[in-house]
Amino acid sequence: MKLHREGYLIITIGLIILIAIQGLNYYLWTIVGYWWLYALLTLGVIVMAYLIIQFFRVPKINYVEKPNEIICPADGKVVVIEEVEETEYFKDKRIQISIFMSPLNVHANFNPISGLMKYAKYHKGLFLVAWHPKSSTDNERTTFVIEHESGKEVLFRQIAGALARRICYYVEPGDKVIAAEEFGFIKFGSRIDLLLPLDTKIDVKIGDVVKGRITKIGELK
Repeated sequence: MKLHREGYLIITIGLIILIAIQGLNYYLWTIVGYWWLYALLTLGVIVMAYLIIQFFRVPKINYVEKPNEIICPADGKVVVIEEVEETEYFKDKRIQISIFMSPLNVHANFNPISGLMKYAKYHKGLFLVAWHPKSSTDNERTTFVIEHESGKEVLFRQIAGALARRICYYVEPGDKVIAAEEFGFIKFGSRIDLLLPLDTKIDVKIGDVVKGRITKIGELK
């Protein structure tokens, strides 16, 4: 496991603040003398330090690519599987699979397939809760489209949630990308949408807890 570069500054600032809080906690303990209060506050500092560090963790996973496989782009829970009208790029019907990422999930994002990055566009927007039906179209988001070697295209979106206030991505149109390689990061609770061809074989269902680079979402036909 490693720590994501997007977290270096936040982790440093957070730990400095927590160390200062713990120093004040110790000082108050020497004055007041309530050991249980000191222990309780110390436990709170330890938990906060753990939460800050674990949010930016990136587990090491070795993915072996399989033909036509769509691999999960993020850790989280499947909250939507439905046929929708995609209005930004395809302007036709697609199968939408939405993955909700809680603050406890790994927040690095990974390419669902290999191919040519045909489209990457950032949109300013709102910060509705990530499970809100309109978050896919109204929230701050970035849309990507990869053209697979079969000629089929897969669209996916990073969507900011009520807490997420920064979407980071590291790819541009024209890039050749590889399945399971990192393409971006979203800070705090958020969501990833996949828009797939209608004939895609889907291997997940609503309510499934999925893992980035591990769970098979489906297969292009």
